[in-house]
Amino acid sequence: MNLDVARGALKQYFGYDSFRPMQEEIIEAILNGEDAVVLMPTGGGKSICYQIPAIIRPGMCVVVSPLIALMKDQVEGLKANGIAAAYLNSSQTYEEQAALTEQILLSEIKLLYVSPEKMVSEDFTNILRSVKLNLIAIDEAHCISVWGHDFRPEYHQLKYIRRLFPDIAVVALTATADKLTRKDMVEQLMLNQPRWFVASFDRPNLSLTVQPGQNRLGTIIDFIVERPGQSGIVYCLSKRSTEEIAEKLQRAGIPAAFYHAGMTAKARARTQEDFINDVVPIICATVAFGMGIDKSNVRWVIHYNLPKNIESYYQEIGRAGRDGLPSDTLLFYSFSDVIQQRKFIEEGGQQEIRLAKLERMEEFAQAQICRRRILLNYFGEHVFQNCGNCDICTDPPRWVDGTVPVQKALSAIARMKESAGMQMVIDVLRGSQRKEIIEKEYQLIKTYGAGSDMTVAEWQQCLLQMLQLGLIEIAYDQGHVLKLTPASREVLFEGRKISLARFEPKSKTAKTEKVTPRELAYDHGLFEHLRELRYELALESAVAPYIIFSDATLRDMAAKIPVSEPAMRRISGIGDIKYERYGTIFMKAIRAYADSHSLKPQPQAAQAPIPFSSAKTPRESTYDITYALYQQGLTAAEIAEKRNLGLSTVFSHISYLVAQKRDIDVSPYISEQEVEKVKAAIKAVGSSHLLKTLFDHLGGQIEYSKIRLAIALLEGK
Repeated sequence: MNLDVARGALKQYFGYDSFRPMQEEIIEAILNGEDAVVLMPTGGGKSICYQIPAIIRPGMCVVVSPLIALMKDQVEGLKANGIAAAYLNSSQTYEEQAALTEQILLSEIKLLYVSPEKMVSEDFTNILRSVKLNLIAIDEAHCISVWGHDFRPEYHQLKYIRRLFPDIAVVALTATADKLTRKDMVEQLMLNQPRWFVASFDRPNLSLTVQPGQNRLGTIIDFIVERPGQSGIVYCLSKRSTEEIAEKLQRAGIPAAFYHAGMTAKARARTQEDFINDVVPIICATVAFGMGIDKSNVRWVIHYNLPKNIESYYQEIGRAGRDGLPSDTLLFYSFSDVIQQRKFIEEGGQQEIRLAKLERMEEFAQAQICRRRILLNYFGEHVFQNCGNCDICTDPPRWVDGTVPVQKALSAIARMKESAGMQMVIDVLRGSQRKEIIEKEYQLIKTYGAGSDMTVAEWQQCLLQMLQLGLIEIAYDQGHVLKLTPASREVLFEGRKISLARFEPKSKTAKTEKVTPRELAYDHGLFEHLRELRYELALESAVAPYIIFSDATLRDMAAKIPVSEPAMRRISGIGDIKYERYGTIFMKAIRAYADSHSLKPQPQAAQAPIPFSSAKTPRESTYDITYALYQQGLTAAEIAEKRNLGLSTVFSHISYLVAQKRDIDVSPYISEQEVEKVKAAIKAVGSSHLLKTLFDHLGGQIEYSKIRLAIALLEGK
């Protein structure tokens, strides 16, 4: 099949002019009927790789997905783009599943999302045998491997897919898999000489920062205050931490909620919906949160505790900046987190490999070289240039002679007979008089109080660096006590000098130029104005704001000031359905803002559209179609059903037609008294463009759609 058709579908349904790197090659392989393995970072565009072939080829694509929330999110996004998609899972009633099954058998569904259990159930495979399949996609395919970081037993059943459907191409997709996991994925899924596609794992829009685990809460509050209005996730190791941190953020005036497995299903669902819909911008959560979310405008991710491995860390930070815009990540690192993670490992299986992965995570956190290089090298992508967008690159460590404090620490450990843990060693060096020290008579050793000139935080950094340099080691099997190494003797008795990174918090001012890819010069006021409009439309349509338009699309609008249909259609992320539903609404808002702020549209070269079908019929205005159906006597609800549009979209069409002075009887939709109330509210507020302000002024008693209709009537008069 000609790739021009795939490019046309990309523009028509998703609003993009070109594919990202590697997407086109993957799509071509799938269209040729080949099995494929796709390794692409979170936010890299994996879904497009199977969605486009599913749309343009006859038949239906089945997508195996691990979480109900993930299915729901993907399906809502596809439907918003005018694609016939659905999910089938245990959250639906028998009647809903029966109705959907009928749609499947009638070939009305192009993409169907199911769980692995559903995929291999006999009833479901019988249904699939009755329809034409064009592709099977296995999302989060690393879950099938026992060597992966997120093994799920139910995925093991998927090995039978090849036997059930030997002639259907299978594509396995994941964002995180090391070499051993990759090999196991292919064997478990019985893929037939698959084409391998390993995209760059680099997410240059994500800044990477690691800080010592002292004063975490204060640092987090400062971090959030510096990023007003941004959406973010604070990942925690325990349920209790999520609640405590959320409460402390709330006390600091920061809107936050918590999420963990100990909550009821209803409470978790409500919290997740509030986050998705931008009602609560910040979530403090355990690591399960976010797997089922395709929210594109998460601007930062904080790890309150050290993750268990690099795969988990990479997957979790990948939930920020999915729209490609600059986003921040912050990881706190402390020895106590390492101890806690080791306890978890000791309580489970595969201890050797899990410990090895944890050690690699520690190495990343302790690193004094470009962090992005470490990440990319871990995933087999070897780079030799520093990134310029991690804390090591932007604020390099300052080296000092650390020989004296190192000698003090080593002497204390030796005099305590290598039987004390890190905190005890620090307390002895600082001259603490706590009961346990007196009982063990540590106050009598020569180095007791020898380090009182350094803070606890400084000693923690010192001991961690000594650990990194191999001057001490931890006996995990002896209660995590510190032990000397052969290198210790060289420092204590042979005059070896030691350089340490200076004990200081990361500078807020010493910064080099950061890499901010895909950053546009845009009008920030207009961007915020469009965000407010998007939020209002999302409330009306009962969808997440990013389902309407991503932040990247709004920034493109705020940069280019599109006030005509051709200009709006050139905005990245606006396909045919999105333009029909929202194009005019946003153009009107942009035009009003531009007029009042003396902004001029950015000149753009004409661009020929890429046709999806070979038909050359002239485009009929979406408003003309709605008007024609109105003239046939259909109600707004009937028009919405017939056109497969939201009722709020049809009301926006009616408002537009009224403003254009088309012959429409608005009495079924709004009363004269309501129009007068809106008129009075406009006079009080001083503007007809601040819909949310008008809505609030009216006490929420008049719906947004009616407010728009009233404005159209008043402006028409």
